[in-house]
This record gives sequence, structure tokens and C-alpha cells, in this order.
Amino acid sequence: MRKFLIILLVVLFIATVSIFALPTLLDRTMNSVESPAPYPANEAASQLHQQLFIADLHDDALLWERDLLTRYDFGHSDLPRMLEGRVGLQVFSTVTKTPRRINYERNSDETDNVTLLAMAQRWPRATWNSLLQRARYQAQKLQHASADSQGRLVMINTRADLKRFIDAWQQDPQRVAALLATEGLHPIEGQLENIDALYDAGFRIAGLTHFFDNEVGGSAHGVDKGGLIPLGRQVIKRLEAKAMLIDLAHASRPLIDEVLSMTTRPVLVSHTGVEGTCPGTRNLTDKHLQAIAASGGVIGIGYWDAAVCATSVEAIVKAIRYTADHIGVQHVALGSDFNGTIHAPFDVTGLAQLTEGLLKAGFSHDEIAAIMGGNVLRLLLKSLPPG
Repeated sequence: MRKFLIILLVVLFIATVSIFALPTLLDRTMNSVESPAPYPANEAASQLHQQLFIADLHDDALLWERDLLTRYDFGHSDLPRMLEGRVGLQVFSTVTKTPRRINYERNSDETDNVTLLAMAQRWPRATWNSLLQRARYQAQKLQHASADSQGRLVMINTRADLKRFIDAWQQDPQRVAALLATEGLHPIEGQLENIDALYDAGFRIAGLTHFFDNEVGGSAHGVDKGGLIPLGRQVIKRLEAKAMLIDLAHASRPLIDEVLSMTTRPVLVSHTGVEGTCPGTRNLTDKHLQAIAASGGVIGIGYWDAAVCATSVEAIVKAIRYTADHIGVQHVALGSDFNGTIHAPFDVTGLAQLTEGLLKAGFSHDEIAAIMGGNVLRLLLKSLPPG
């Protein structure tokens, strides 16, 4: 009996260690790059890159149990690598639910990967059964990192915050502004008042759907792929009243149409591709590019294969060029989807290669400055709560 108990304890110990080690293994393998750093760029691009304010509209680092303030040799970003890459502003998104056997074409809301991930990463018990608590917990992770960063990672909630940050950045660019976004509004758990709860937790950008249809409306990857449901119409009004930016990434085409028909403020698409260079379920049609631009919004071009149909700087630049030619440079931005289980051409330290690619594509220095961050700054300074 004693021997049996010892064997059982050893098996349980190995199983426990394996469970807790799994998230790091997934992080290492699913957030990958085409080639490791360093990422050299030519002299002209390197010099220009050091003059840029770079803003990225989508990073899922908060899903993983990495310390944002520590430099890692895996994943796509952390604060030390962002500073090396010249990032001035990063939107951090919170992922709260994804379906098992996730795919781009059809997913239901009946299964969930994040529950097991939350348990394995030892998130608070309250997050195991509540999507709202998962969003709040990830928000707290960002806030704690900011508090511990000695002023190098600065939370932005208002236009006034952003203006102060820009003044400080111009004196010392070794700092990054951080904004909170939610990837899909399923964390409101069907309750309109939970929009207020997200706002109070620091969220200023709201993606409406992720990989499945929810209580707001249809996903590009859902079962029905419909438009807004009645609660969704109330949600849009509440978001606009609170000056929270609406993000149409992952939205179904009917949902995009309905939202654009009723919004009075600019909208954004945080991370996407465009059908003109890469046909795909969630990539934007020319009609939607034009409608989003007409709202005054911006479109963040992603870095992964399904967005741009290759894992290369050239493919990203091709999508940027197409979008700029069709709706104007002033509506184009970066939307990496770093740490969102993608295979990227580089980690965040390789952004100078993108600057080099834009130069080779014939963009001027002013146009590159707009694409790499200026357009996002303009949108935020117009659309965030005043403070």
C-alpha cells in the first residue's frame, strides 16, 4: 500500500507540474517568429525609425503569465523590447474566451479554452467562471505593471493623460503609453451595465465580437454571422456616450454595416487584413474600408498569414499600400496582433524593418510617421474621454 501511495503521489506531482508548465510551452510555440532577433535594417530606415512615435493597436500579452517589465526570449513583446523597437503607445487587449478547435469559418460559443488556461496560470478563482472577472484581472495586471515600471509604462484613460504623456515622451522616449481594450464584449455577460464596469476598470476600446457570435452581435467566425441584436444596439449607444472607441475587428459584415449606420463617432479596426491583397473571412472589403475611413477611423494592418497572406514584411507593406491608395494614408495604422497566437515575421524589436519596407514602397517620411503612429495619436486625441 505504501509503495502504491508513493507512486500515486509521484504521478500526481508530475501531472501538476505538467499542467502548470503547459501555458509557457503554449506561449513559446504559438507566439512565434519567422526568424530570431536581431533584425537589421538599412541606415536610412534605422535613422528614420529613431525619429518615429510608433503606436500599435493590438497586443494580447495580458493573456499570458509573463511579466511585462521583464525581457523574454520568446513571445513577441514586453516593455524592454517595446522600448528597443521605439514603441510609444501600445493597445493591450484582454482575451476572455476562445472556442476549442478554433477556426476562421465557423465557431459556436459552447466551448472555451481560456478556463483551463486561467486555472493552469493560477489566475484568481473568480476568473474561472466569470468572463467579466477575467477582463478585470487582465486589466489589473496591466495596472500593476504600470505602477511598478518607474514611469516607463504609463496608463492612458483620457485625452489629458495622452497629452501629458506626449510631452514627457518628447523629452524622454524611453516610455510607453498603455491603453486597455477588450477583444469582444462577451465579458459584459449580457448586462448593459457591465459596460460601465469595464469603463471603470480602465477599458477605453471595445471590440464587439471575437471568434463567436455573442450577446452584442455576429462574429466573422460565428455560426450565424448576423448583425446587431437588440442589446447590441443599446451597447453601441452606451459606448458612444462614454467615449469608448468601437473596434470592428472580427465583426461580421452585417455587424459592420449596422454599426456604421448608427455610430456618430470614428470607429477603428485594431488588427485586420484587406481583401484587396488577401481574401479572407475577416479581411475588409473595399466598401468597408471606405465606410470606416468616412467615419474618421483608422485600420490597423496585421502581421500574420491570414491577414496578409504571407509571413513577411513585404506582405504587410503591400496591404498598407493598398489601403493607403484606396482610402488615404491618414486612415492606416499598425495592428500587429502580437502574442495573439500568431506566427509573425519579427518580434517588436524588428519594427525598423517595417520602416525600411515602407521606404522601399515609396512612402514619404511624413507618410511613414502617420502610418507608424501619427494616425492613432490623432484618433485618440479626438476620441478619448476628455479628462
